[in-house]
Amino acid sequence: MTVRVSTGGRLHFGFTNLSLSHERLYGGLGLALREPRTVVTAAPTDGVDCDDPGAAAYARRAVSLLGVPGARLTVERSLPRHVGVGSGTQLALATLTAVARANGVEPAVRELAPDLGRGGRSGVGVATFESGGFVLDAGHPTVRFTTSRPADGDWTVPPVAASHPVPAGWRFLLVLPELDEGRSGEVEDASMRTAVERADPVISNRIAGVLTRRVLPAVATGNAERFGSAVEEVGRLNGAWYADEQGGTYRPPVGKIVATLSETPAVFGAGQSSWGPAVYGVTDAANADAAGAAGEEALAAAGVAGQVRIVRGRNRGAQVETDD
Repeated sequence: MTVRVSTGGRLHFGFTNLSLSHERLYGGLGLALREPRTVVTAAPTDGVDCDDPGAAAYARRAVSLLGVPGARLTVERSLPRHVGVGSGTQLALATLTAVARANGVEPAVRELAPDLGRGGRSGVGVATFESGGFVLDAGHPTVRFTTSRPADGDWTVPPVAASHPVPAGWRFLLVLPELDEGRSGEVEDASMRTAVERADPVISNRIAGVLTRRVLPAVATGNAERFGSAVEEVGRLNGAWYADEQGGTYRPPVGKIVATLSETPAVFGAGQSSWGPAVYGVTDAANADAAGAAGEEALAAAGVAGQVRIVRGRNRGAQVETDD
């Protein structure tokens, strides 16, 4: 039996709180994309046979956690690594699911994600793998996380506090500049510790107002213009927490790209996804072509090469197909 698991990337608009003075820490905000995608196939075997180093490491851990003999895996497609679209979580969970299903067991994705090092801060990647859509997670208890996350497996994935389908008419501009990868691993951990230690709680209060009065009503009513401007504001407020770590509200030269897009009527809001360098823009079907052209112009204005795509939201979880 061969199992094929396919999942899309995600946008991460920011966190609702980084201050230790509040009851819950982090609280991720984001949504699922149809493209780009990660696709992993698996067939049962003894041990782990996989040419992709990242997937092989996740597969070995999955085999141990699930108590199964093993799997032969192939990564047919993969998200660009560490650019801000969720490559690590989607590869980890796709691999876990493929190994489990190839061996005839359930993957228990949410339960086992922490043992793969996923969901330690944001729960958006796990939630979008499960169900797609727009997601706000509830964050972690501040008393447990302090300035450092616990060891892998010593947390639970944050529960989903709010979710909505992404309206069918919405589109998302995805600009991928050819720049150094975003932060991950120990470098990301160190940057987050510093940001949390210095986080101003007033910013969290402002984000709460934007979230409840603007973001959630906009996605619930399907208003792309208001949603775009609201998540752009969430991103700017998050950038105040990270400014010392990344050299500004957005990592240079992402700020130039965002500024150019923000001046374009076809783009209702723009920002940096996670640590970047991926830049998103919110638009709709009627403005998609103009938004794509604006993305090319923004790259040129910043003096960097890159890729520009118009993608749709995804309102379903990872697809799992079986070939007996």
